Amino acid sequence: METVVAAVTPYVDFGNTAWMLMCAALVLLMTAPGLGLFYGGLVKRKNILSILMQSMVTLALVSVIWVTVGYSLAFGPGHGALAGFIGGLDWAFLKNVGMDVSPYYISQANARIPHLVFMIFQCMFAVITPALIIGAFAERMKFSAFVLFTIAWSLLVYAPIAHMVWSADGWLFKLGALDFAGGTVVHVNAGIAALVVAIMIGRRKDSKIAPPHNLVFTMVGAALLWFGWFGFNAGSGLAADGLAASAFVVTHIAAAMAALAWGALDWLFHRKPTMFGVATGAVAGLVAITPAAGFVDVTGALIIGAVVSLVCYVFVVFVKGFFKYDDALDAFGVHGIGGIWGAIATGLFATPVIQSAYKGFFFGNPDQLKVQLIAVGFTIVYSFILTAVIYKVVDLVIGMRVSEKEEAIGLDVSQHNERAYTLLE
Repeated sequence: METVVAAVTPYVDFGNTAWMLMCAALVLLMTAPGLGLFYGGLVKRKNILSILMQSMVTLALVSVIWVTVGYSLAFGPGHGALAGFIGGLDWAFLKNVGMDVSPYYISQANARIPHLVFMIFQCMFAVITPALIIGAFAERMKFSAFVLFTIAWSLLVYAPIAHMVWSADGWLFKLGALDFAGGTVVHVNAGIAALVVAIMIGRRKDSKIAPPHNLVFTMVGAALLWFGWFGFNAGSGLAADGLAASAFVVTHIAAAMAALAWGALDWLFHRKPTMFGVATGAVAGLVAITPAAGFVDVTGALIIGAVVSLVCYVFVVFVKGFFKYDDALDAFGVHGIGGIWGAIATGLFATPVIQSAYKGFFFGNPDQLKVQLIAVGFTIVYSFILTAVIYKVVDLVIGMRVSEKEEAIGLDVSQHNERAYTLLE
């Protein structure tokens, strides 16, 4: 007797919709103020407003790009030979993106949310990805160059990678690459771009790099990132269900484990655990668990969190110093390296206990690890080449770097004619 499977009729679920709108707001919080404060506390006091300005403008600028053409390029139906690499303009200016459920992007039968909700949730991912790169060129890029670079990078790097990994007709998606919430699309992508920009723009001119000017801001920023990350990861299942609960738990545990591990490494190598180290470790743990959040259990999360701090610590403390590239706020060392480890770890620790359709190397599927390595490798090469081209073009057109005098004055005054701190007269 033939089994008849009833077709799922798409409809809007109020609970899922409310959850996803909240998750979109949480991810917005990660960029401004979360990332802005985390990065802002680490730079010199004369540059904190430039970091906050870049974070806020990225939020505004990329949001406009997203609703006009970015969303269509990333998630819209592809056409012809390029269908697996970039979407068309069918959804430009949100044409045909409305309040009804769109079956095109739904991979989970219970993700019954309006198309507009999915669009705005993904908008916040598109926003924070170029914002992460800010940490690499902090204290030395022209604001005008930053704006042009962000526009070009969002359209030419972020949108194609998002399409390839997450869109229903993306070639890496069809290959079987697993990236639950953006380990490859967001962190590897932005981390490699950060390394490229850090190398091409050159080291800061100050002979003595000052210590962080306000670690209180950095701690508050890290806490806001941790808080917002629950929307980032737990929302990526597109439903308020058990998978969201699992992703929420493993996200928290990986961050906690990584924070403890980095603090222990500080204690071991420098005889004192530091607030900066614990905050950095927490962010590294959040980065690493991002691609795996919907596929691993708590044991996997503990391992991912412990290992990411060790790997990122080596790059931040030892590798960066050895090669002398000025990744000012360790965007590559934490997000790039953490994202690479997280994507690979997904191929190792994905367990069918969480989602029965997926399993990694340690659960009898070595092919998944191979696919993860292909996705990571392609993203590294694509982001590296395109970022270098974009940087070079913008540099030729208007110049990327501020003058030595402007750098000495500080970007707050030289680029924005403002000061974060004033003395009472």
